[in-house]
Amino acid sequence: MAHHKSALKRIRKSRRQKLYNRQFKRAIKYASREVREAKTFEEASEKLRKASKVYDKAAIKKVIHKNNAANHKSALAKYVNSLKVQVQA
Repeated sequence: MAHHKSALKRIRKSRRQKLYNRQFKRAIKYASREVREAKTFEEASEKLRKASKVYDKAAIKKVIHKNNAANHKSALAKYVNSLKVQVQA
């Protein structure tokens, strides 16, 4: 256990931050799962817009790195575009 007042405060702050980060990461997982489970291109593209918002918010709040958010959004967009190709074929 910490002995300094500042160390105790740091423990309290990190616990609060952990809960905050966990909420964002859960929202990210849910949003990307929604995109992957979409059946049609139209539905998936709508869910992709919502997921992009979630990723951008998490990156702005520094829960995840901005490049990490960009990579995930790119991968989801690639998946959604593959649905469009399947419909045309």
